[in-house]
Amino acid sequence: MILEPEGWEQPKKILVILAHPDDPEFFCGATIARWTAAGHFVSYCLLTQGDKGTSDRSMEPDVLVKTRQTEQRRAAAILGVRSIHFLENPDGYLVPDLTLRRSIIRVIRAERPDVVVTCDPTNYFPRDVTINHPDHRAAGEAVVGAVYPGAGNHLYFPELIHDEHLEPHPVREVWISNPHQPNLILDITPWWNQKLCALHEHTSQIGDRQVFDDRMMSRRTPDSTPEAPRFEEKFKRIVMG
Repeated sequence: MILEPEGWEQPKKILVILAHPDDPEFFCGATIARWTAAGHFVSYCLLTQGDKGTSDRSMEPDVLVKTRQTEQRRAAAILGVRSIHFLENPDGYLVPDLTLRRSIIRVIRAERPDVVVTCDPTNYFPRDVTINHPDHRAAGEAVVGAVYPGAGNHLYFPELIHDEHLEPHPVREVWISNPHQPNLILDITPWWNQKLCALHEHTSQIGDRQVFDDRMMSRRTPDSTPEAPRFEEKFKRIVMG
C-alpha cells in the first residue's frame, strides 16, 4: 500500500470529473483542499444537473438545478477550486456512450490537465449497507474511456480539432476516488474541517446539520477516537506510462 504523498515537484492542473453537484466534496473534498493549499490548480466537470436529488415532491426540477449549482459554486470556492463545467445531462440517466465520452474529451482538451480524478466504474457496493449510484459507475466508465485513448489521439473525434481547435492532450495520471481496490491512502485529517465546511454549502442535500456532522464524524479511522479523530481518503492512482 502506498502511503507517501504525491511526490509532485511542480504545480499540477487537476480536473475532477464526477456525476453530480456535491460528489467532489463527498468523494475527495479534503484531498482537493490539500491540493489547492499546496499550489495545485483544481477544476471541476460535473456531468449531470442533479435534478433528481430531492425527496420534496413540491420541488420543481429546474429550481433544484439552480439551487444545486449555486451550492456547488459556494462549496468549490471554500476548497479553492478555480472553475466548474456543468454539462447538464439529466440526473439518474447517465449512460457511458460515445456522446458522453466526446463531451468529456472536449473538456479535457480545453482544460489540458495533468491529472484527472473520477470514480470507480467497478464499485457496485461501496459498503454493506449501500448500492453505488448508477451515475457514479457510468461517470467512471466514461471518464476512463475518454482519458485513454481518446483525449490524446487525434483520430478520435477529429471534429474537435477541425471545428473547435481542441488539440489532443495526453493525461499523465488518473486518480480513482472511492475505489474498490485502493493503492493509495492519504491522511487528510488537517483538511477534514474544510471539507465539512464545503459540504455544509450543499444544504439541499445534507438535511439536519448536526445529524450530518455526526455521520461524517463516524467516518474516522478505526484506530482513532472521537477526541482525536483521524480521517483518510482512498484512491487508485494510475500513472500513465
